[in-house]
Amino acid sequence: MADGPLIVQSDRTVLLEVAHPEAESARHELAIFAELERAPEHIHTYRITRLGLWNARAAGHDAEDMLATLDRWSRFPVPPSVSIDIAETVGRYGRLVIERDQEGALILRSTDAAVLAEVSKNKRIQPLLIGHPSPDSYVIDAWARGQIKQELLKIGWPAEDLAGYTPGTPHPIDLAEDGWHLRPYQRQAVDIFTQGGSGVVVLPCGAGKTLVGAAAMADTKTTTLILVTNTVSARQWRDELLKRTSLTPEEIGEYSGQSKEIKPVTIATYQILTAKRKGQYAHLALLDALDWGLIVYDEVHLLPAPVFKLTADLQARRRLGLTATLVREDGREGDVFSLIGPKRFDAPWKEIEAQGFISPAVCYEVRVDLPAGDRLEYAAAADDERYRLAATAPAKIGVVRQLVERHEGERILIIGQYLDQIDVLSEALNAPKITGQTPVDEREELYQAFRVGEISVLVVSKVANFSIDLPEASVAIQVSGSFGSRQEEAQRLGRLLRPKQSNHTASFYTLIARDTVDQDFAQNRQRFLAEQGYAYTILDAHSLAA
Repeated sequence: MADGPLIVQSDRTVLLEVAHPEAESARHELAIFAELERAPEHIHTYRITRLGLWNARAAGHDAEDMLATLDRWSRFPVPPSVSIDIAETVGRYGRLVIERDQEGALILRSTDAAVLAEVSKNKRIQPLLIGHPSPDSYVIDAWARGQIKQELLKIGWPAEDLAGYTPGTPHPIDLAEDGWHLRPYQRQAVDIFTQGGSGVVVLPCGAGKTLVGAAAMADTKTTTLILVTNTVSARQWRDELLKRTSLTPEEIGEYSGQSKEIKPVTIATYQILTAKRKGQYAHLALLDALDWGLIVYDEVHLLPAPVFKLTADLQARRRLGLTATLVREDGREGDVFSLIGPKRFDAPWKEIEAQGFISPAVCYEVRVDLPAGDRLEYAAAADDERYRLAATAPAKIGVVRQLVERHEGERILIIGQYLDQIDVLSEALNAPKITGQTPVDEREELYQAFRVGEISVLVVSKVANFSIDLPEASVAIQVSGSFGSRQEEAQRLGRLLRPKQSNHTASFYTLIARDTVDQDFAQNRQRFLAEQGYAYTILDAHSLAA
């Protein structure tokens, strides 16, 4: 304890000395229950939050484990107030339990009469309770299983849901392990999920989240609804399931803007589920079209707000969320916890990299000077225009050219936020582009040409942020992004992490206009990846020409 890498402070922040020889070991254990807040060069700041503690508890870590981590790595004694607070906060999880009685009614039960009395008097919870059969229990209205979990979390009493799940309509699904097998961490993730029945598995991009979904389907052997971000993702899921399982094309349906098939395994897009006609959700019938036994939410951190409301009504179905990051820019991590389920499994990116399952990556922030004229235009612009001016600065085009030349012979993705900027980059580099306006079939043709090396440079919009399998991409040049989005930063690096036949180390460049809000937003974007152990090397654009 005398010379550990951590300093635990009474405001629940934890400082990590990056250069300490045991910093990585401490970071690995700390990240189980604490969230990174700031990550400059030498000292990283973590915060211990209630949701972080409850997620860790649901994943099987108790307060003693967490306090032991702090004691083991802390340079100074852990403040008693922090130790007490952690123990009491973790102790709140599971004091309330949702279960079923012998007649199948939903019951809210607690051995702590004071807690039960407190929550039952809450004005948002009281209407959801329709009976009080015993001093230690209340009957929950049959439709309110999801809503009561949301409300209980908001007042600081997360309920452990032990009410069980409908088995759904049985459907035979087996893994076709011909020439491949689940990696140990994938098998562990599936086993923990199956035991819990619902929840989220967090794995790096490229670490095989789809295979975790396929294995969960093989374990449950039931009709399955898979919700994905877009049609390209739907078709990649379909191809992977046909390759990795016993499922046939006749058993897998696509439910999207282009196709409306309902099969024992149906893959639907979030867009179609949230599409409205005359003010009503037009495709809600899909949720009850079959007696689904499992619902898989791909990229659960991108779940649209309306799907949370729909999911509140699906609490009797097993639910599996898959994601590379639980970070949500809208702050709705609590709704993921309540409605999809707690984090069941989380494998740090660097740990999977060390095992050789994802490619090593190096991150660079390239700072670009704006010419005097552009600098004056930026200074005179309104606040809401400044980010766009900085992000789309023409000075970035020449830097992109230099980076493409530096990595000649590699597969390069150039990623931007703004369509006009993407048009300019595509023309300047004589490279094809993919945006939301590109037809799905054309996108797939371009992705495939990139995979096999027919084209080596591809300019893409944010449509390529997620669920796109481009294993040989070894360079990404991020020219502009969605303001300070941490989740987007993680997704974009993730395009590079799939293991490569070329054995190239992945290079992730972010181009930043110096002394602008572009630079400020970059600091926030980098927080999540810094938590995963990735350091950003800052380069001056002038040095690239040297």
